Amino acid sequence: MNVYAIRAIYIFEMARTGRTLMQSIASPILSTSLYFVVFGAAIGSRMGEIDGISYGAFIIPGLLMLSLLSESISNASFGIYFPKFTGTIYEVLSAPVSYIEIVLGYVGAAATKSIILGTLILATARLFVDYEIAHPLWMMAFLLLTAVTFSLFGFIIGIWADDFQKLQIVPLMVVTPLTFLGGTFYSIDMLPQLWQQITLFNPVVYLVSGFRWSFYGVADVSMGISVGMTLVFLVLCLTTVWWIFKTGYRLKT
Repeated sequence: MNVYAIRAIYIFEMARTGRTLMQSIASPILSTSLYFVVFGAAIGSRMGEIDGISYGAFIIPGLLMLSLLSESISNASFGIYFPKFTGTIYEVLSAPVSYIEIVLGYVGAAATKSIILGTLILATARLFVDYEIAHPLWMMAFLLLTAVTFSLFGFIIGIWADDFQKLQIVPLMVVTPLTFLGGTFYSIDMLPQLWQQITLFNPVVYLVSGFRWSFYGVADVSMGISVGMTLVFLVLCLTTVWWIFKTGYRLKT
């Protein structure tokens, strides 16, 4: 294992975050804070409890997951796409560095940024809403698992995309709508029976539900199923990355 190569890629990607703090850190925190102000403090104070939890506290896991998914994908996809765009990816591919080390460097940096952002959003939420974390270890484990999984997904998108517009298609037109429809602002038990069954085909439901369980011990779907679905998606992403480097898909052309 070439630790020096992993560290070099990791440090370079983390340094890019330091140069773009407003875009990478401040903007997502500000956007999420507005959700807390509007839905948590303003609207939440006029709504009843859901599963014995105040509405402002109920939406925290969903809003955190919304930021976590979008930022994980964005950081990882841009991190690998930009070297492709500038042509510097060939220097990495020709260096004595395995694809495992390349993935560890890029995906590790993207996941680290997402975890830092998630921690800051949790701290910011405390300014607007009172909440408790019933299972902190499970919460951190689920946060880490989600960040790594969707950073891998973003890495795949960055390799697939051949222009900057395609980098935004999946996050904006697929992931964000699925997150809003995945129980971020409501419990799926509040839906009619038919829509409850349809909603279970939304993979984000399992992420939001599992994350909410780690906070309050309540969930729309059992924690075991939530973790299992996330692990299945992680395996699919790992398999896809292996295939990309094995075939050179959009890397060697």
